[in-house]
Amino acid sequence: MGFFRKKYAWAFFYTILLTSFTLYAVLDTFVITRVYALAESDESDSNVSSSAEESDTQNDSDTAKKSSEQDSNSQFTEAEVVTESTYSDQNISITITEYREYDTSIYVADVYVSSVEYLQTAFAQSSYGRNITESTSAIAETYNAILAINGDNYGSQRKGYVLKNGELYQETSSTDQEDLVIWEDGSFEIITEGEVTARELLENGALQVLSFGPALVMNGSVSVSESEEVGKAKASNPRTAIAVVDDLHYLFVVSDGRTDESEGLTLYQLAGFMQSLGADTAYNLDGGGSSTMYFNGQVINNPTSNGNTIKERSVSDIVYIGS
Repeated sequence: MGFFRKKYAWAFFYTILLTSFTLYAVLDTFVITRVYALAESDESDSNVSSSAEESDTQNDSDTAKKSSEQDSNSQFTEAEVVTESTYSDQNISITITEYREYDTSIYVADVYVSSVEYLQTAFAQSSYGRNITESTSAIAETYNAILAINGDNYGSQRKGYVLKNGELYQETSSTDQEDLVIWEDGSFEIITEGEVTARELLENGALQVLSFGPALVMNGSVSVSESEEVGKAKASNPRTAIAVVDDLHYLFVVSDGRTDESEGLTLYQLAGFMQSLGADTAYNLDGGGSSTMYFNGQVINNPTSNGNTIKERSVSDIVYIGS
């Protein structure tokens, strides 16, 4: 009789121990906040500015040429001019256009900048770590962003390169992961983690590495198949993407989805749409309930996770345009 009591007592203790460990693992993965590094807005700005200044010094003649061409095209204005759908000053020009394709509302920000220093990323709560999140609009307001979209949501991934504003935070590669590299001259490149290390990218002049994917357009051609999807995502989804058209000319794109008013896009539809806008390289960012576009102090799309409530989902990072 004593043997059976000891046996069941041990089984009970083991069950409690296993349950406690499982609960802790779940909380550690999804709930418990861990700050690994701080990224103050002023420091972020100075890091990017320093990199941009070094790039300007090395490419002074090219920069002057670009500036002259952009001035002649009247992309920028000496004084700040803001309307409901546009923003312009001497370094930044943004035009917002809403499209209706595939029974979906798609918001496109056509962006010109005089230097890549105005294309930046930012962490939620100005901190790099685990389970640190804020809404896209809250992060944007902290950094005085003019335009912002949700980023790659690095905080939901255990592996993958995290390189933001010229600072390397994580260099553990994920198998077959396609990343978008934004170089110090403002150009885009798609790389595969493991084929080149994060430290090599940094040493070669990478300012940002976005690790979500996949690549949508490469060298002007659609690079996804009609059946390709992100993990277990729905075929039609809210989407977020970024693209480069030519030198210092970018597209920020967010589509609605999961509602009666807006069906959402497949990756293939999104890729074809961005190609039609002239994208040379386009890259898919975190989508679904995360998909959010912020412009001039307000969210201009309709973010939703379940289709019933229009509400921003908290994310770990943003990509933004700011002065």
